[in-house]
Amino acid sequence: MGLKERLENQANAITSVAEHDIEQLEQLLDACEATLRAKNQIVVSALGKNVPICEKFAGTLNSFGLECRFMHTNSAIHGDLGILKPGDLLIIVSKSGSTEESLRLAKEAKRKPITTWAFSCRADSPLTKLTTRTTYVCLTHEGDLWNLTPINSSMVFLAAFNAIAIELASRLGCTKDTFLENHPGGAIGRKGKRIGKPK
Repeated sequence: MGLKERLENQANAITSVAEHDIEQLEQLLDACEATLRAKNQIVVSALGKNVPICEKFAGTLNSFGLECRFMHTNSAIHGDLGILKPGDLLIIVSKSGSTEESLRLAKEAKRKPITTWAFSCRADSPLTKLTTRTTYVCLTHEGDLWNLTPINSSMVFLAAFNAIAIELASRLGCTKDTFLENHPGGAIGRKGKRIGKPK
């Protein structure tokens, strides 16, 4: 298998989710929309390689002016649970849905008046039994040499969150002006200035 085939393998993993798991992702999208319309916040939590995936999701929503925060699963039980407010939506991302830290977070979060949502690659994971709702995506192989390295799972989580973020921006009427106000730096900021200042 060469580089082209490895890229195609990742693309196929995303296509499979779009074809087979879209209904579950739509339910998560609807929950995110309802949370934001109620003036509450989305909180995403993860460990390891899924940390930058969740940070990207939160950052993208923030750039649209939508309330989303990242909470590291390890830090949650050491004070960061204070991030969570009544009515919030907590999405716990874990491929296996069985990591000790994720399970501990789910148990502690049940004490709060929030909605908890497991996002994993296992329909019957222990995490799904501890959260209010769950979304799982079918993943047959990670696409690496041993089916161990988080490659396809991270790619699928990233693609799903990107799609949810863009759809939320569309549903909630986010504007280019708001985006440019929140993103004044870098190449995007320079391009925005050429387009014109936000009105």
